[in-house]
Amino acid sequence: MKKILFVFGTRPEAIKMAPLIKEFSRFPELFQTVTCITGQHRHMLDQVLAFFSITPDYDLSLMQPDQSLFDITSNGLKALEAVLEDCAPSLVFVQGDTTTAFLGALGSYYKKIKVAHLEAGLRSGNRQSPFPEEGNRIMIGHLADFHFAPTPAAQKNLAQENIQDNVFVVGNTVIDALHLGLSIIKHDEVIYQEFFKDLDFTKKIILVTGHRRESFGEPFENICLAIKEIAQTFDEVEVVYPVHLNPNVQGVVNRVLSDLPNIHLLPPLEYPHLLWLMEKSYLVLTDSGGIQEEAPSLGKPVLVMRDVTERTEGIEAGTAALVGTNRQAIVQKVTELLTDEPVYQSMANAVNPYGDGTTSQQIVSLFQEIKL
Repeated sequence: MKKILFVFGTRPEAIKMAPLIKEFSRFPELFQTVTCITGQHRHMLDQVLAFFSITPDYDLSLMQPDQSLFDITSNGLKALEAVLEDCAPSLVFVQGDTTTAFLGALGSYYKKIKVAHLEAGLRSGNRQSPFPEEGNRIMIGHLADFHFAPTPAAQKNLAQENIQDNVFVVGNTVIDALHLGLSIIKHDEVIYQEFFKDLDFTKKIILVTGHRRESFGEPFENICLAIKEIAQTFDEVEVVYPVHLNPNVQGVVNRVLSDLPNIHLLPPLEYPHLLWLMEKSYLVLTDSGGIQEEAPSLGKPVLVMRDVTERTEGIEAGTAALVGTNRQAIVQKVTELLTDEPVYQSMANAVNPYGDGTTSQQIVSLFQEIKL
């Protein structure tokens, strides 16, 4: 039997790991699935685990107030050492580009345990943006033994770094999670309608998420000013912004956006609530990575409020557009989507390049054949 250890610590990781854990668990005669969470995002992580009914086997509870990257890296690596020794897995799965993912790969490498990297090959081309994620994923790529690339472009990125063995193009499990999540919440439609009872769904809903640290300061101020201008210009829209808890986000958002009747500032949403609201939205403004992949599966145009993105396939496919943190560019593109139906439909109907919801099945099928 192959013992598979999944190491993750943030909400995005948990979302993308969940359908894969569920799929491996369907074959108990072949695989023993073990989960280890670092707690890098404690509260938001627990919500996702509960939603997908996943109980971790190891909980490192690394989250501490005001911790630095140095703190979580040193404390996390030492804590993982004990887990790897106790669990002795055949393979460790890490996902994406977080500090937790890097530590999972590095610790496994130190213990000579094989590493599988989910969502491999993403590159922005700028090691400082996003920071530290770009550096993390480059290092993980050179430590991993198996690379599950979401797209051919991601595979090409790996090849350019001379990573060519055991690279598989399988799509992204975020689409698997999307379908799985929607199948769960469809039975509770009334609950979600009640939760969002203050929103007028006869209007066009613009969903906003924004929290990237490279945007803190003037760029984030520009984002908020653009959102304010859009809300003031278009009475027929409702802007919904679940606000990240980071003080660098909270301060600017509350100062610039708190006094407009058609802007709704909410606490961070649990994953199922975010899914439900995304499905009801007209378009999405975001700097999130996962939402760039999820929203197009629901036919929602995505405007990416970052100067660069590692998810260039969505830009090329037309499901997303890069607007950066420039106030004028954001306002101009939102205005176009709100007033030009053919432009809107061209984005809404573009084919999502990130998969069809079968990524987890493809990966598990591969490991039924691969010897570890």
